[in-house]
Amino acid sequence: MSDQTIQEATEAELNAPHPTDEAGINAAVQAALAAIESAGDLTELKDARLAHSGEKSALSLANRQIGKLDKSEKAVAGKLVGGARGRVNKALAARTVVLEEAEAARILEEETVDVTAAPRRRRVGARHPLSVLQDRVSDIFVGMGWEIAEGPEVESEWFNFDALNFKPDHPAREMQDTFFIEPADAHLVLRTHTSPVQVRSMLQRETPVYVLCPGRTFRTDELDATHTPVFHQFEGLAVDKGLTMADLRGTLEHFARQMFGKDAQIRLRPAYFPFTEPSAELDIWHPGAKGGPRWIEWGGCGMINPNVLRAAGIDPEEYSGFAFGMGIERTLMFRNDVPDMHDMIEGDIRFSQHFGMEI
Repeated sequence: MSDQTIQEATEAELNAPHPTDEAGINAAVQAALAAIESAGDLTELKDARLAHSGEKSALSLANRQIGKLDKSEKAVAGKLVGGARGRVNKALAARTVVLEEAEAARILEEETVDVTAAPRRRRVGARHPLSVLQDRVSDIFVGMGWEIAEGPEVESEWFNFDALNFKPDHPAREMQDTFFIEPADAHLVLRTHTSPVQVRSMLQRETPVYVLCPGRTFRTDELDATHTPVFHQFEGLAVDKGLTMADLRGTLEHFARQMFGKDAQIRLRPAYFPFTEPSAELDIWHPGAKGGPRWIEWGGCGMINPNVLRAAGIDPEEYSGFAFGMGIERTLMFRNDVPDMHDMIEGDIRFSQHFGMEI
C-alpha cells in the first residue's frame, strides 16, 4: 500500500465521528443533507452519494466501528448511526426523483425528433459485466478440472443453515439478515449464500468433489454505494483425501494470478465461520488498484468443518476439504474500478457497453 493511500485512509478514519457521538453524527448528517440538496444534476448527486454514503464516508466509517464497541453501547450506537444513514438515504431517494424529473423535462424541451426521418438501426447491446465476470471465473476453475454446480434460490433452512453448522440462535438466521418465505412452518428462505449448493453437491456426487458454485443470493441490506439486497457470489468446494490448507492456498494463489495478473498475491488472516475450521479472511494484493498497489479484502475461506462433512454423509476421518467464497460485485468493483453499486443494477446499457464483450 502506498504512503499516500495509507495517509488518506488514516485521515478519513480519524475524522469519522464516534458511533455514540450524537453531535458528530448529526453534523455528518447535516453535511450530507446540504450536499444532496445543493446537487444541481444527477452527476453532482452521484458525487454527493459517494462522499456521504460511500464506504469512506463519515457515517460508513462510524458504522464500521460499532462492531468494536462494548455490548452495552452497541444498541445505542446502532440506533443512532442507523437512523442517520436512513435519513441520508431517504434524502438521496427524494432528490433523485426531483433531478430525474428535471432531466426528463429538459430533454423533452431541448431535444426534438423529426418523425418524418428514416429510422436508424438499433445498436447491438452487450452482455452485463457481472455475467461476463462470472463466466470468466467459471472458465478458470473448469480449466483446473472442477465442475460448475447450481441450486435453487428458494432454499430449505436445513441446507442454508443447519447443514452448514449454523446453530439455531446464530444471528444470521434473524430477520434483519434473511428473507423468510411464508408460512414460517415451511422453513424456506431466499438463500443468503451459495453454500447450500456445496451441501447438495456433496450429497449428490461421489467423492472426491471439486465444484464451483456461482449464483444469486439475497440479504436484507439497504441499497447504497457498496451494498445491495440481491447480489452474486461464487463459492468453491473441494473434498478429497489428504487436502490441507496448503492446497487451499495454492488454489487461491493460482486463481488470483489468473484474475489480476502474475504479480497478484494473497494473504490469509485468522477468522471465524461456522462451516470451516480453521477459517481465514482472504486478502488480495492488487497491483493495478486505483491509487497504487494495495491489499484488498476479497472473501472468506477455510477447511471444511467436520460437522458439515458429517451432515453430507462424508466421514471426516477419511476425507478433508476446503471451501472459499467471494462476491462477484465486489470483485468487479475493485478489479475494474467501479465505485458505485448503483451502476451495476440500474440497467443503463452504456455501463455494459463500456466493458464490451470481454473484461
